[in-house]
Amino acid sequence: MDIRFEQVDFTYQPNTPFEQRALFDLNLTITDGSYTAIVGHTGSGKSTLLQHLNALVKPTKGSVTIGDRKIVPETNNKNLKPIRKKVGIVFQFPEAQLFEETVARDIAFGPKNFGATGAEGAKLAAEMLDLVGLDASYLERSPFELSGGQMRRVAIAGVLAMEPEVLVLDEPTAGLDPQGRKEMMEMFQHLHEERGMTIILVTHLMDDVANYADHVIVLEQGRIVKAGSPQEVFQEIDWLKAKQLGVPTAASFAEKLMAKGVAFEQLPLTAEALANDLLKGSKKAGEDQ
Repeated sequence: MDIRFEQVDFTYQPNTPFEQRALFDLNLTITDGSYTAIVGHTGSGKSTLLQHLNALVKPTKGSVTIGDRKIVPETNNKNLKPIRKKVGIVFQFPEAQLFEETVARDIAFGPKNFGATGAEGAKLAAEMLDLVGLDASYLERSPFELSGGQMRRVAIAGVLAMEPEVLVLDEPTAGLDPQGRKEMMEMFQHLHEERGMTIILVTHLMDDVANYADHVIVLEQGRIVKAGSPQEVFQEIDWLKAKQLGVPTAASFAEKLMAKGVAFEQLPLTAEALANDLLKGSKKAGEDQ
């Protein structure tokens, strides 16, 4: 299922003294099965764009097409509920949205709200809990007795229980330690690779973009200022620094090596790519001798 923005503007509280325009003439396509990262400073429009992805808000101008549904300013709000089953959003600190007495009931809440029976909800709860790396012993526990990382997994399982085609992640590893962050990102990569799920990642961590995304959209003041593959976007380190976006760790290290005379055909973005390039360079130097 593709998601397409065509000349999308969005203004908060239009025609009032508090009117504030947040998005300007956005044109973009998120293709089915892709892993897209959306980056930019606070206030760049990331959160507003994210809310358009499952019609939490409608464009003030232009159109957002989600699968076969086209959302325009005049679209009736009553007919948008099915979209929210197709596009699941994991908001920052999703564990704050847990509220049921047991893990099983919390995960099953969404499906039951869409008409699933008690048995269907229980089956989905067990399946999705396993998918996020927790075993069945957690099902009857209170979510509020779990660790922060476990609570987040339960909240994500609740979104996955809706069986969305697209998973939107808003800073999904915020507040986690490095190991917890790595495990969480690997879990999303598994969903992408094994289930063919479209992933949309909103993040300020450029290493995660370099390691996982296949497409990057850079926002600034409500406009798209650059888009392309990570390899294309991250080649211009001076531009990234000027925009204060951060540079992938491997690319930053490679830049320092270049200043000392080490040559790279293309700036490596990941630790693996950097190691491979250095190994190739070492072998070539040995052959030249």
